[in-house]
Amino acid sequence: MTASCPKYRRILLKLSGEALMGAQEAGIDPAVLLRFAEAIHDIVSDGVQVGLVIGGGNIFRGAGLAAAGMDRVKGDQMGMLATVMNALAMQDALQRLGSEARVMSALPVAGVCEGFSRDQALRHLDQGRVVLFAAGTGNPFFTTDSAASLRAIEIGADILFKATQVDGVYTDDPQTNPKAERFDRLSYDEALARKLMVMDATALVMCRDHDMPLMVFNIHQPGNLMRAVCGEPVGTLVLRDTTE
Repeated sequence: MTASCPKYRRILLKLSGEALMGAQEAGIDPAVLLRFAEAIHDIVSDGVQVGLVIGGGNIFRGAGLAAAGMDRVKGDQMGMLATVMNALAMQDALQRLGSEARVMSALPVAGVCEGFSRDQALRHLDQGRVVLFAAGTGNPFFTTDSAASLRAIEIGADILFKATQVDGVYTDDPQTNPKAERFDRLSYDEALARKLMVMDATALVMCRDHDMPLMVFNIHQPGNLMRAVCGEPVGTLVLRDTTE
């Protein structure tokens, strides 16, 4: 490791539930889960404090069933429970590698994991444990992107990393438009004004208003998480002011 690596002492990593599926149509691919856990274990071993938010789209999407007639609040609550399942799976994978991890749920799940407490989360982080924030914000109508922004701000993270399947933010979907251009840096105001697919608007506004830097990068590229933690330009950096 170089003297400048890692660059960040405390991070919040946002991982989609779909990323855990691998080539499967749903659920968790054990090989993919282990690969992500190894990447997190590596940066924890280098002294980085890690908070983690995982979505639940690989198991259940409340918005989809709500569109088909299910009560939206019930659907979102089911989606929150799906994130608890993903967090428990990641906790197990991390602990098998030797990294201590704790799941903290915004919904009470007695006997399964801890309830969310900011003070306790900070103690876990200071003791080198990965903290997995599950069940979103605990409220319907809020995405796990918003939960990631909220938790990043609450724990005083140096940066919020959004792990995706592409290497940053583009002017259009690069998978359907080969002429789409990638941003190296982007302001929150521009992302909001252009309605770029970075995070939902609530999450972006929270990050902007609390001056929380955001890095969007491809988690599927081996070594990218470590490179991102070391400050390498592996994706798009979103800031309140791009002249910083």
